[in-house]
Amino acid sequence: MPPNTTATTGDKPGKSGRKKGRRARLIVLVLVLAIVGGVAYGAYWSISTVRASFPQTKGSLTLKGLSGPVTVKRDGNGIPQVYASSDQDLFMAQGYVQAQDRFYEMDVRRHMTSGRLSEMFGKGQVKNDEFLRTLGWDRVAKQEYDTKLSDSTKKYLQAYSEGVNAYLQGKDGKDISLEYAALGFVNDYKPEQWTPVDSISWLKAMAWDLRGNMQDEIDRALMTSRLDAQQIKDLYPDYPYSRNKTIVQEGQYNEISRAFEQSGSTSGSTSTSGTSAGTGDTSSSSTPGSALTSQLAGLYNVLDDVPTAVGVNGQGIGSNSWVVGGKYTITGKPLLANDPHLSASLPSVWYQMGLHCTTVSSKCQYDVTGYTFAGMPGVVIGHNADIAWGMTNSGVDVTDLYLEKVSGDGYQYDGGTKPFTTRTETIKVAGGASKKIVVRQTADGMPLLSDRDDELVQVGKKASVANAAPDRGDGYGVALKWTALEPGTTMDAVFALDKASDWTGFRAAAAQFDVPSQNLIYADTKNHIGYTLPGKIPTRSSADDGSVPAPGWDSKYRWTGYIKQDELPYEYDPERGYIVTANQAVVDKKYPYTLTTDWGYGTRSQRITDLIESKIKDGGKISTDDMRQMQLDNSSEIAKLLVPKLLKIDLDDKDVREAQKLLEGWDYTQDSDSAAAAYFNSVWRNILKLAFGNKLPKELRVKGQCLWVERADSTGPVDDDTKVRECGERAADQAQPDGGDRWFEVVRNLMDKPDSDWWKTPAGAGDRPKADNMDQLFQRAMIDARWELTAKLGKDIDTWSWGRLHRLFLKNQTLGTDGPAVVKYVLNRGPWKLSGGEATVNATGWNAAGGYGVVWVPSMRMVVNLADLDKSKWINLTGASGHAFSAHYTDQTGKWAAGELLPWSFSDKAVDKSTGDTLVLKP
Repeated sequence: MPPNTTATTGDKPGKSGRKKGRRARLIVLVLVLAIVGGVAYGAYWSISTVRASFPQTKGSLTLKGLSGPVTVKRDGNGIPQVYASSDQDLFMAQGYVQAQDRFYEMDVRRHMTSGRLSEMFGKGQVKNDEFLRTLGWDRVAKQEYDTKLSDSTKKYLQAYSEGVNAYLQGKDGKDISLEYAALGFVNDYKPEQWTPVDSISWLKAMAWDLRGNMQDEIDRALMTSRLDAQQIKDLYPDYPYSRNKTIVQEGQYNEISRAFEQSGSTSGSTSTSGTSAGTGDTSSSSTPGSALTSQLAGLYNVLDDVPTAVGVNGQGIGSNSWVVGGKYTITGKPLLANDPHLSASLPSVWYQMGLHCTTVSSKCQYDVTGYTFAGMPGVVIGHNADIAWGMTNSGVDVTDLYLEKVSGDGYQYDGGTKPFTTRTETIKVAGGASKKIVVRQTADGMPLLSDRDDELVQVGKKASVANAAPDRGDGYGVALKWTALEPGTTMDAVFALDKASDWTGFRAAAAQFDVPSQNLIYADTKNHIGYTLPGKIPTRSSADDGSVPAPGWDSKYRWTGYIKQDELPYEYDPERGYIVTANQAVVDKKYPYTLTTDWGYGTRSQRITDLIESKIKDGGKISTDDMRQMQLDNSSEIAKLLVPKLLKIDLDDKDVREAQKLLEGWDYTQDSDSAAAAYFNSVWRNILKLAFGNKLPKELRVKGQCLWVERADSTGPVDDDTKVRECGERAADQAQPDGGDRWFEVVRNLMDKPDSDWWKTPAGAGDRPKADNMDQLFQRAMIDARWELTAKLGKDIDTWSWGRLHRLFLKNQTLGTDGPAVVKYVLNRGPWKLSGGEATVNATGWNAAGGYGVVWVPSMRMVVNLADLDKSKWINLTGASGHAFSAHYTDQTGKWAAGELLPWSFSDKAVDKSTGDTLVLKP
């Protein structure tokens, strides 16, 4: 019999903390529903009913299944600190508390990861469900639970599930969340019991959005329909090792490299680690070549439609973390900072909390606080009494796409035919008939993604492949190889990290962190700092660097194994006294394995390094607030390169010259109130559009943006009769050129080639001049930017500001994006005018191809003070609560936007001092 809860005392949050705006939204909701649903609905949807789902945070509750009482203390921001006397009680209470605040979010996530969104939202989600069923995240999660995870982890997952289910016991949808009540108007969906597999599956969603270079693999292949091999190489330049430092500079990998050099071994993979961003050899007799247009564009469309989990579907995912040793800090002990960059969601993907054993012992082992995901036990990023840790995406290549020659009997492999394994999946649809699909997988477990999209049925019909390739017939299939589709032990790693007490324990815990592969930084109270790269990272043969889709019919392109844990890079107490990770290259070219061919280009990491160096020179020391200020650095590195050149451009139009003068004396800081930042970023956007964007194939350009291009079959002179209108096909926040630091490097390299064909562009509408060289294109971009901002912000440049262009809207990830307008109004918040920008330490990302709106953000910020943990600071993007009218729905957002951090209590004394509400859970 499932555990249940019984309220014995306590009260709901009262009216005292409610803001007028929140009250107004409630009133509007009631009035609109009364109009839409009639008087009966209006009476039913009273304000008190809307508030019915708010959690009880005071008094006491009976929670059957506990072995002893548990205390939940919430501070003024509703952030809970949980105190228990056994591990299982601790995680059961965590499940209960998270369900109180965020169950609707948890429920949507598990339906996403299991490919069951159609059960909640109807036929519009069937395509997404088909794709996610094909990946089979929940199937892999179940295998992990059954075969890979430790007994203790299983017990914790079960206890967490019991806590969630205790919260659900006896509740209708309207008692859980406003969104369920809204769903009740269109279907009879009812939440079901939570399971341990539901928690594990979320790790697959996290891994999906941090999966490495799969998007670059697709984009490079798509480019071959319009660009030659050298042009593609221009757009994927080499990593600038001489300018932007790697993460590991003094660590273990140097010893590995020397050993390999002495033995002459290649260990199954040639060392191309980061030497180039890799375009592949499209002329090779064994590598699939150009124009995979139909196939890969179709795949992209499917990927783009998958609901955002923790990022922008793999694009633009970044993060900052760094740690400074005690010899350079005011406190004499390390300081550690972290701010993962993810897509903005409401509520935030992160959930803040503390998990404390009243007495740490073998019976109760945890005393940890930080950020986790609603729906998952433990703490993912944070600190305990001894150590702190942070994470950034390593970007290592753990996915490969394979072309498969498909026949009625299976797929071709080394001259023979192998059968697919198949399974039938039934997708239930709210308000409609169920749909069955057949999922096909190769013998080594690769799902055939091309079965899930109409365009992919035409796989290979437009693809140019080498002479050695099998006849395409009706086309090639597309299969995915990905480390996360194999059972792993990441859930074990989370609990091990939470109770690690030193570097040895931290490294042992990290070794279990299979996917996603992350840069893990470390600091402890004994004044040590470190870095390690964990993860299940494949090795490849010399024939394959993972940069372009590989021929599945040739076994030499299959993975050859995985890098051993003791051969992965790490660093401990480096002489320089600090470690910076911000998605740059982990290692230099001497490392004997290929980790990826697509590092981030190191713009943010080098800026952070420079900021640290400037503070510690001449004996300077760094404070907690210095770390916070570094997180807010808005400096534009591309502006430093381009503005001196732009100021030398001669302009005839006085209005454009007026805008140009904004750049005079500008310090390159992208503050929200800066007119210069607004104008420069518009110039940058227009440079990219003119030089590159208009020359990319339609599959990479923004949907709806159309150009006249020469017909592929045209052989005569270029004129109107030889051109066709061609419109972009990609979502605005995913298109290219996105303006990130890869494009910084592209432009930097081409500035030494002022007469390059990239700088040439035809005349534009009106009197927009053509360009035959770099200066002329810059001039054209400055003109176009002036009139673009005139249209957007007005002719008077005194009214311009970056924040008016660069705005953040927070949207509820289901009904707030696709629901009726009134529901969007009720659930969504914003806008906020933000500082920062692309490839800036304060990384409020925007896509230059699509516009200026914020598409991803520092999803949280934290600074841990290892000398006094109670002086650590943190902030979340939104708030603790997922309830739209809770005082804690977005109560942290304003402070987050202003760059503030909240106090982060850890000790019993500090927590007691900050506690506002106390709830006791009784057995």
